[in-house]
Amino acid sequence: MAFSKLYDSAQAAVADIPDGATILVGGVSGVNAPEGLLSALADRGVRDLTCVCDSNYYGAEALHRLVSAGCVSRIISPAPFTGRSDDPVHELWRAGTMTVDVVPWGTLAERMRSAGAGIGGVFLPVGIGTRFAEGRETRMVNGVECVFEAPLRGDFALIRAACADGVGNLAYEGPQRGWNSAVVSAARVAIAEVDQVVEPGGIDPELVITPGIFVNRIVQSSSVPVG
Repeated sequence: MAFSKLYDSAQAAVADIPDGATILVGGVSGVNAPEGLLSALADRGVRDLTCVCDSNYYGAEALHRLVSAGCVSRIISPAPFTGRSDDPVHELWRAGTMTVDVVPWGTLAERMRSAGAGIGGVFLPVGIGTRFAEGRETRMVNGVECVFEAPLRGDFALIRAACADGVGNLAYEGPQRGWNSAVVSAARVAIAEVDQVVEPGGIDPELVITPGIFVNRIVQSSSVPVG
């Protein structure tokens, strides 16, 4: 393979993620989280990270490890708390050492999609009349009051995919198809942990959800394959 985005290890793929970075994390409700990449990031001991994720779910143990290690200072999520007594996010938030922003799932996805599309944000009819709209610009759109949502960009995206070729084209399985596309497009550097790596042309073009132009690094997963 003349050109490849494949890295030897998860540690090598996340080696340049600095303190203070904004990390967009793939995976939906405990399914298909990039466990290897998150674990490697926790091992590095970075600090003051902002993590944007679908939810603070049990099943994504590496995300909890990252939080428990004191690497994360802010979480942006639709469901940041698990409701369990040993939830590290809830403990750190109660202690005042972590900021938690609750953002509805659809709004969060649209904010990242806006960043990936290079547009200046979107007006959404969500949150009107609640504290989420306080101090925000509103506008009537087709007779419906909407609140402005700014694009949400990340420094790095960490995702899981079923298959990749050497130039970064990704094929997903199940719920990976939705959230991951928005996450990857909104990040400056996208890193994919994948279960299978094939030669360029080895993925049916009809199955490619994320084109390689959006993906910067690939690392083969050492964990159980997706599905």
